Amino acid sequence: MKIQNLAVIFVIIILPISLTLSSYTKSQNQTLHLQTAYDSKLDNATYDALKAFQLNTTNSSTSDIANSKLRDIEASVNTFFNSIASNFNMVGYNQSVLKTYVPALVYTMYDGFYIYSPYNNDLSSLTNEEKDKLKDPKATFHDGDRITGLKPYIHYSCRYKKNDIDVVITYSLDNYITVQGYIGSGMNKEYVVKSGYLLDNIEVNGGIVEYRNILIEGETLKQRFKPDEEEYVYVKVNGIKYYKKNDGWYSNLNGEEIKTDMEYKEQNEAAKQYYKEAKEFSDWVSSNLGDLTGNDAYDENGDSLNSRFGSDKIFDFNGGNNKSIEDPNSDFNQHRLEVIRYTIEKNLSIAIANYNNYSSSTTTNFQMPKLKEDEWTKIINNVSIISFLQGLSIGGKVYNGYSIITNTKNDEVVSDESIYLINNTEYYKPTDSTLDKLTSYIGVLNKDFERRTFTDDTGITKYFFPKNQLGSYSSIVNQFEDSDLENVQYNNNLYSYIDDKVTKGYINIAKAYYTALGRERYSMYKTNTNTDRKVESGKRVYEDEGLKAAYNQQNIKK
Repeated sequence: MKIQNLAVIFVIIILPISLTLSSYTKSQNQTLHLQTAYDSKLDNATYDALKAFQLNTTNSSTSDIANSKLRDIEASVNTFFNSIASNFNMVGYNQSVLKTYVPALVYTMYDGFYIYSPYNNDLSSLTNEEKDKLKDPKATFHDGDRITGLKPYIHYSCRYKKNDIDVVITYSLDNYITVQGYIGSGMNKEYVVKSGYLLDNIEVNGGIVEYRNILIEGETLKQRFKPDEEEYVYVKVNGIKYYKKNDGWYSNLNGEEIKTDMEYKEQNEAAKQYYKEAKEFSDWVSSNLGDLTGNDAYDENGDSLNSRFGSDKIFDFNGGNNKSIEDPNSDFNQHRLEVIRYTIEKNLSIAIANYNNYSSSTTTNFQMPKLKEDEWTKIINNVSIISFLQGLSIGGKVYNGYSIITNTKNDEVVSDESIYLINNTEYYKPTDSTLDKLTSYIGVLNKDFERRTFTDDTGITKYFFPKNQLGSYSSIVNQFEDSDLENVQYNNNLYSYIDDKVTKGYINIAKAYYTALGRERYSMYKTNTNTDRKVESGKRVYEDEGLKAAYNQQNIKK
């Protein structure tokens, strides 16, 4: 056969293959491009939602109250759908269509989380009189209605049973826990509800309080509460700041100045109280729950979770394994994070799987994607929003995306890294290598440097900064990645880092940091702050309905 004939045969065979491969490659590139574009759109919408939540809570004096928090989250949800509709409008999807492809939004808070997803309205628990009122055609809710909204708050809780202990422990994003259940047996059996922070290394001798050998003292705090005004002495109680004027104490409620009848000491003792109460609570936990291990954990069905949580002691006080209980790598913190992850993962998987029962406009099989380990680390350590978008066609496959955006400046949690240190002119991260050994610093919550809104007497909205200090260039404006700089070399353990600085003579840094951390955590608003609730007249007394639901969810009987 002639070479020309072979060439013709080669072209006849190869050309269709080449065209097919070229078309396939082009299709794959388009699919990859669409997936990247959709990921970006979903990230932008999720970021907008979290930013809306942050702005609302920053500029609201009632953002910690349950109803107000729900309002802020619902506003954030609306922002998400408005943003995602705007981002996807160019590709032909409007908001109502896109909602059918969003199986869930998750808002992780301080001691639990909300899931925004569809559910059936169940009014079976109402009285007949209440049901009759809802039979009115003008009633907002009806039994069996399909509603898309925030489901009840779910706490980061786990049940533990061992010998004469049967309790539910609710964890949080820091070392604050709530214990409720039965301890003891026979005549000594007691129902307890106690809450507090877990800490090692505290010494209390009368009015003298030391933490990690650092003396904790009272302090006087000042801040601006209106633009173009002087700084006023203030105290922070249950998340609200009260400032002193000549004729008394005031709070600023969403820009409106309100006088209170309460009197406060100008010398703020919150930090001392934080460490004193933490020691009392930690001693109680150590005495009553010190032997609990991961093997003693059970789910709501009464099945053991030992394969999930291991056999290490949960409350490893007194430097167990050369670690303090508050250290990020302590057994307590590792267990705490495992419980938070397990609770979110379990409930979110159920919510997304159940979405298949509600979605009639799409044939997508909605399911929980497998999140990466570094993504779980972000979720279980921060206030965050997790969004899911599934079922959109992107050419060669179906889009199945999610986005995780976290927020470190909020009223929900005071983390180890939420404290900045200030002098007269600048504010710094406590790990800034330029901090001076001899300078006296004051610790301030990072959120206090955020811009605030204020409406003046003429109705004009103005902006102002509560603090006069500017951000340090080396640790706030530009965070260097040079390995020689100390401000990035603390291995995610600020306690260890500051302890090391103390050995080098930086006592002022440790004093300012530990004082501010204690003060801000003690001053947070919490729904479960009463540490000595008791049973009265044979009835349980709960600190809030959310904790009551969490306790009942674990099937602990009277």
